[in-house]
Amino acid sequence: MQVFEDNSLAIGNTPLVKLKRVTGGNVYAKIESRNPSFSVKCRIGANMIWDAEKRGV
Repeated sequence: MQVFEDNSLAIGNTPLVKLKRVTGGNVYAKIESRNPSFSVKCRIGANMIWDAEKRGV
């Protein structure tokens, strides 16, 4: 189990689950509910903030 010092560091580390019983092929699903805000949008917002911080904005 990963332990993060800051909740924002958990963004983007959503696990993949192989859906074996759904199809005969290799199908993987991301569990977005494991993100801190339960949404893919938190990754986009976090990257915008981290990019601005790197540029000194």
